[in-house]
Amino acid sequence: MPMQGRPGITKRQKEQARQERAKQKAERRAQRAAEKRDKKPGESPEEDPDIAGIVPGPQPSAWEGDAEGEGNEKPEQGGRGGA
Repeated sequence: MPMQGRPGITKRQKEQARQERAKQKAERRAQRAAEKRDKKPGESPEEDPDIAGIVPGPQPSAWEGDAEGEGNEKPEQGGRGGA
């Protein structure tokens, strides 16, 4: 019957690896917490260029101040052609 390795050594190695992973995880958590504390409340990492400068709430009419003076008319409804 072959003799098995020393289980105490492998167990100790596994435990050390587990502790190292836990230490790295705690460091990452602390780093993220520090970044959150340093970040300003209204600050976003990147502003979406599609919505940059849009103000929430009612928007001014797109047809007001039309150069042709036809500001009250609605634009024509485009269809798929027709008769």
